[in-house]
Amino acid sequence: MSVLTAAVVQLCSSPDVASNLSRVAALCERAKSRGAELVVLPENFALLSPDEREKFSWAVRIESSDGGLRGSGQILDEMRALAARLGIHLVLGGLPEAGRTSERVFNSSVHLLPDGGIAAVYRKIHLFDVHFAHANTSLRESSSVEYGDVDQAIVSATPWGGLGLSVCYDVRFPELYRRLVAAGAQLLSIPAAFTLHTGKDHWHVLLRARAIENQCFVLAAAQQGRHSPTRFTYGHSLIVDPWGTVLCEVPDGEGVAVAELDFASLQKIRTDLPSLAHRRIGVES
Repeated sequence: MSVLTAAVVQLCSSPDVASNLSRVAALCERAKSRGAELVVLPENFALLSPDEREKFSWAVRIESSDGGLRGSGQILDEMRALAARLGIHLVLGGLPEAGRTSERVFNSSVHLLPDGGIAAVYRKIHLFDVHFAHANTSLRESSSVEYGDVDQAIVSATPWGGLGLSVCYDVRFPELYRRLVAAGAQLLSIPAAFTLHTGKDHWHVLLRARAIENQCFVLAAAQQGRHSPTRFTYGHSLIVDPWGTVLCEVPDGEGVAVAELDFASLQKIRTDLPSLAHRRIGVES
């Protein structure tokens, strides 16, 4: 299949999981009505709370089985039902998944199939521990989240090409995306809850760079708005093509952006400018 209609969803999630999931369903339905076959949700789509411990009571469980991946938990169950009802590929941008111990959860992105099956799970490698005194922003993700295995390169199969999974802060570490494209990615999912302070200067630059240097489509779904007295997110959910052109974007507020992705144009870019084949650093012999 050479053309994909894809969508990114923008939310202003809260501690109210039921309300968040209701908004997710409504916006996915809107995306589906506009022809979307693959929809990406932002990081923390189901829960964004100033109390990090709330993650533990909502953590889902995902494990390998003989037939692939299986999982349980209210958030996962509702999203699997939604994907099946709409018949879409649905990327859960980031949700709490039970960790190796009871002390921390994983921040996991999950690719769901149109029948509701679990195609792939990625556990966030790079955790956001920052303190911006002048912006009144202090976040320490590692206090409640466990680091994902550093050797991950999760590329999930789709009818259009490989879908490389990542989450938010990962976007600042280009070596992960080199690994994903080497593993066959043509689409890069980068769901996020970027702070207003960093987003206004870095969001577009980083996403366009990841698209250009890896010659991939980038699908970046984001949180936007005020979540608590000290937590503001930047938004500007967007889709970028392999040339670095922003194909669609949600500015402020909740919403959906939809674009047609032409994989023939991706192959032409990779043929005309074969920079991926010209790599001399970090290429295994």
